[in-house]
Amino acid sequence: MTRLTKLAPGSALSVVYWLFAIYLMVPLLLMMLMSFKGGDFIAFPITGWTTEWYGKVLRDTAFLSAVGYSALIATATTIGATIIGMWIALLIESGGARARSVIFALAVLPAVVPGLINAISMRIFIRTLDIPTGTGAIILGHTVHAVPFVVIMVLTRLRTMPKSLGEAAQDLGADNLTAFMRVTLPFLGPALAGGMIFCVLTSIDDFVRTFFLGGYQATLPMLIFAKVQGGMSPEINAMATLVLIATVLIGLYAERLTRRGRT
Repeated sequence: MTRLTKLAPGSALSVVYWLFAIYLMVPLLLMMLMSFKGGDFIAFPITGWTTEWYGKVLRDTAFLSAVGYSALIATATTIGATIIGMWIALLIESGGARARSVIFALAVLPAVVPGLINAISMRIFIRTLDIPTGTGAIILGHTVHAVPFVVIMVLTRLRTMPKSLGEAAQDLGADNLTAFMRVTLPFLGPALAGGMIFCVLTSIDDFVRTFFLGGYQATLPMLIFAKVQGGMSPEINAMATLVLIATVLIGLYAERLTRRGRT
C-alpha cells in the first residue's frame, strides 16, 4: 500500500504530461494531414491525397521571396543580437553584485514585456527618430527581442568557466584581448551557437513586431497571414508544414548545442 502511494503522484504527473503532449501534437498532425488533401478547401473527411500543394508552394515566387527576405532579416538580427548579447553578458559578469542585477534586469526586459506592447513602443521609437518602416526597423525590433536569449545562454556558460583558464593565458604573456580571443571566445562557442539559432527562430517566427515595423515586402509570417485572410486552404497548410519541419530541425540542433554548452 505504501509503495502504491509513493508511485501514485509520479504516475499522475506522467498522465498529465502525456495528455498535454497529445494536446500539443494533435493540432499539428491535423495541419500536416490537411496539407495532403486533394480538394481546395479544408474539411473532413479527407477523400483524396496529393502532394501537389507542396509542389505549388515550392514554385510560388511570393513564398520563395518571403523565405529569402525572412532569412535576410534573421541573419542580420542574429549577428547584431549575438554581438550585443555577448558584450552585455561579459559586462554583467565583470560588474559588482548591484550592477549585475540592474544590467541583467534591463537586458532581459524585452523578453518579459508582451510582444504587442513592445511592438507599439518600437513603432513610436522609430517614428520619433524618423526611421522609416521596413527592413531596418524590423531588424532593430527583432534584435532588441533576441538579445535576452543570447545574454542568458552566454551568462550560463560563463559561470561554468574556470577562472584559471584566463589567468593561465595571462601568465603565459597574453593580453586581455588575446586571452579573450583564444580562451574565452572558444569556450563560449557552444553557447553562442545555441543563442544564434534561437535568434534565427525568434526572428523568423516574429509576426507582431514585423506587422508594426514592416514595409511593403512580406516576411514569411506576413505572407501566411495574408493568405489566411482569403480562407484556409491546403496550400497554407503545406507552407506551415514546411516551416514547422525547418523549425523543428533547427530547434533540435539548438537543444543539442545547449546541452553541449552545459557540459
